[in-house]
Amino acid sequence: MVYRISVVFKGKVQGVYFRQYARRWAEMLSLNGYIRNMPDGTVHAVFEGQRQAVQEIIRKLKNEHPHADVAHVEIQVEEPEGIQGFEILH
Repeated sequence: MVYRISVVFKGKVQGVYFRQYARRWAEMLSLNGYIRNMPDGTVHAVFEGQRQAVQEIIRKLKNEHPHADVAHVEIQVEEPEGIQGFEILH
């Protein structure tokens, strides 16, 4: 079953290779979706894939990024759209 979440990461998440780190882990975990910087300093991401893999990438981004300091994560569960691949949007 495909699981989809929309996530907003708040804190020190821009300018620290956060999106590239997310893309690398998304590819390793076979997740689809996208990630982008937002004008307010947050990072918005959408992940689609197996529930365990989605939970794992959130954990890694929140707790294991070497340079980011994630202060808060907002998660919203959504209906899967069948996205293919993982992109960094600008």
